[in-house]
Amino acid sequence: MNAPHYLRAFRHRDYRLYFAGQGISQVGTWLQLVATSWLVYRLTGSALMLGLASFALQIPFLVLAPIAGVLVDRLPKRRVLYFTQGTALAQSLAMFALVAAGRIEPWHLVAGNLLLGIVNAIDGPARQAMVLELVSGRREDLPNAIAFNSALMNGARFVGPIVGGAVIAALGEVWGFALNALSYGAVLGALARMRGAPRAVETGRESWLRQFAAGLGYAFGFLPTRAALLLLAAVSFSVQPYQSLAPYFAREVFGGDARTLGLLIGAGGCGAVAGMIYLATRPSVRGLLSLIPVAGAIAGAALIGFAACAQLLLALPLLFLVGLGGMITAAGTNTVLQTIVAEHMRARVAALYMTAFLGTAPLGALAAGSLAERIGPPAALAAGGAFALAAAAAYATRLAAIRRAIRPVYERLGILPADELRPPP
Repeated sequence: MNAPHYLRAFRHRDYRLYFAGQGISQVGTWLQLVATSWLVYRLTGSALMLGLASFALQIPFLVLAPIAGVLVDRLPKRRVLYFTQGTALAQSLAMFALVAAGRIEPWHLVAGNLLLGIVNAIDGPARQAMVLELVSGRREDLPNAIAFNSALMNGARFVGPIVGGAVIAALGEVWGFALNALSYGAVLGALARMRGAPRAVETGRESWLRQFAAGLGYAFGFLPTRAALLLLAAVSFSVQPYQSLAPYFAREVFGGDARTLGLLIGAGGCGAVAGMIYLATRPSVRGLLSLIPVAGAIAGAALIGFAACAQLLLALPLLFLVGLGGMITAAGTNTVLQTIVAEHMRARVAALYMTAFLGTAPLGALAAGSLAERIGPPAALAAGGAFALAAAAAYATRLAAIRRAIRPVYERLGILPADELRPPP
């Protein structure tokens, strides 16, 4: 398949199948997440319960993802995805049955989120590690594939909540669960039709604990990757809680309903898609480590503005900037890590990335929910925005050292010619 350079990942049949299947499934996932969030708030009216539900969904990334990365490095990635997607389908059907029967209670929703979070903690590293396999091992196509993967997930975050808000408002929460269950057929069908031979699995002779320690040392023993992961963790902790508190703003601040909730979450997703499209059109990984503190600062400043906003038409563009900055920080970090990582450590490093990106978010959601009970959700989000700005400033103070450290690696990989003057890496 001939494709423009900025669509180079789509030259590969397996990547096209994966992209289409995941696109449908991710929209379905967001339909269920919006339904769950709205149902929790309708049943309890509690910002703390919203934070708890988000905490249950994402805490497995913090606890399990690093261990899951070692497991995934030992197994065929496609087989892992069959298991995780099938389990997620079963969870969705169970939640649909409870809601349809009118037997749903808040603890069911929290427990369902916890199970889905455990599945995602295994599924995420497998999906990240499989990207190179989907583009037939061509590393030059990897940054483009990673950027479009991020655009896909965040495009779903834009489309899913808007569709979900409309569906829930018109037909009820039960359809959010029903449509999500149907959407899993797309990704399972895509996996079944892939033709590429799975890459060889390197199990090694070391224990899983030694392999885990090796991945940890690989990612955190190098200043550029350590600084990027720490900045990402800080931004995710402080900025992402706006999603868990969005039902409060939709109903109490803007006087809306589920459609308003869909618009709020969708605005952040739209900003994230814009950022991913920008990253996909970049010709190289160069410059990303200099870009991520700027993106983190934009997300923090925009969140402060949103927290003080009382008009929906002003709030939406501010959330667009929150999504733009937050996801450029995340995807830029992921692109650098996946470009420089050794193949036999790919899933472990991907798991650490997801821990920094998604594993810290539940702590932030729980902290924001607890703080919101004391000082109110707007002040809690403003405090998070200030924390993100401080983290970006701290990263910027080490930027010169980060550039010096990454340069030899880029030269070895051919990203920078050895005789070139020192532009920002």
